[in-house]
Amino acid sequence: MIAIWQQRVRASRCQSTVLALFWLSAPVFASTITTQETPAARVNVSREGADRVPPSTAEKLWHALSLRDYNTRVVVLGVTCLGMAAGVIGSFAYLRKRAMLGDALSHATLPGIAFVFILTGDKNLTWLLLGATVTGVLGVFAVLMLRRVPRIREDAAIGIVLSVFFGAGMVLFSIVQEMNTGNQAGLQSFIYGKAASMVRRDAMLLAAVGGAVILGAVLFYKEFRLVCFDQDFASVQGWPVLLIDLVMMGLVVATTVIGLQAVGLILVVALLIIPAAAARFWTDKLTTMIVLSGVFGAISGWIGATCSAVASRMPAGAIIVICTGVLFLFSMMFSPHRGVLAGLLRRWTLRRRVAFQHLLRALAEFEEDRGEGCAVTTIELSRVRSWTRAVLIPLLARAGRAGLIARGAERRFKLTEQGRIEAQRILRNHRLWELYLIRYADIAPSHVDRDADEIEHVLPDAVVRELEYALAAASAIPSSPHPTGGVA
Repeated sequence: MIAIWQQRVRASRCQSTVLALFWLSAPVFASTITTQETPAARVNVSREGADRVPPSTAEKLWHALSLRDYNTRVVVLGVTCLGMAAGVIGSFAYLRKRAMLGDALSHATLPGIAFVFILTGDKNLTWLLLGATVTGVLGVFAVLMLRRVPRIREDAAIGIVLSVFFGAGMVLFSIVQEMNTGNQAGLQSFIYGKAASMVRRDAMLLAAVGGAVILGAVLFYKEFRLVCFDQDFASVQGWPVLLIDLVMMGLVVATTVIGLQAVGLILVVALLIIPAAAARFWTDKLTTMIVLSGVFGAISGWIGATCSAVASRMPAGAIIVICTGVLFLFSMMFSPHRGVLAGLLRRWTLRRRVAFQHLLRALAEFEEDRGEGCAVTTIELSRVRSWTRAVLIPLLARAGRAGLIARGAERRFKLTEQGRIEAQRILRNHRLWELYLIRYADIAPSHVDRDADEIEHVLPDAVVRELEYALAAASAIPSSPHPTGGVA
């Protein structure tokens, strides 16, 4: 029994020893297993990262447009508010002919930013913007005062303030660079803009100040409109023109200061002027222009911030300004009233109408010399205005389609009854204007035909009646003051 008991004790001791050795060796095995498994895990992770497809440009654009990303949402909303406020108050600055004053103002904010940083040693946005506001207001006040000095024009005053304040800012920035408290790297964003670093507080500040600027423009709409269109009348009526100017420029200062972080002091003037200039192409009404300018500024900010979110390496401020430039070019080219294409179309239409009336008048003068119903060859018509065949043939075809001329034998053309009535009306207006210029403008009869050609085609009926009254002309066509011979 004792031997059996001793064997059991020995067995239990062996089991305890094995268990103890197992638990003591477990961390070693675990570390060995971990060490052996880590490379495989890393390989798997690297394979997963390699297998992950980067988002396409379309996907990035969709994420930016849908505002799913928090930073994109903050930047887009903040810059859109800035563009809207700049477009609204920029309309008044544009009509007040204060476009370059905005440029001087933006450069005048630079010394305030650097000076506040030198005093505080901190890049607190609130204090920096406050310093920019103070020096910006001083710059505006300096321009307004220099304009009152004799022999100093407004453009000279703006150039003086812009260069002096910007030079002072660069000197202060060089001092900041040598300070032990930090460098000017964080302050460079106020020169070139850095919208991507915008946080929620900055966006809220842009929205609040932008809303206040728009509200101020609405409250002072009547006063701003008065000084923009007739400063002398406002002064005679007793309005404080200088105070109204200061209020307007104060709103411009507020917009410029809050736009420093988004687009920088160099490009912020574009947000103030370009949307207003683009809106001016589309309307003649001030209210409509202000609304369009605000919309253009908001669209430019939205598109620019979105494109910057898609292409992260592109600066948002520069893209925003490019968007405003694209809107301006589109307005300049395609505006229905003031656009370049509309102007070209109007001039082309006028040239066609003038050439058409010259053709009918030439045929009427041939009838004066040769008798009613005479037919004229294309060679004779070509000598009237030195028309080429490429110009004359389309004119004759157009007059034929209108039923004003008829084609006879041997390529001869003559007026129809309807064409004769229209040609005599054109000829009579031409003769009335010639007689008026000879009698009241002392134009020589030998030169009056050319001068009359420049205005006769746009004479309204009221002016024709005034000419008839002034000349006591009868209903018949007056005689030509110069020889025609079938040629005007």
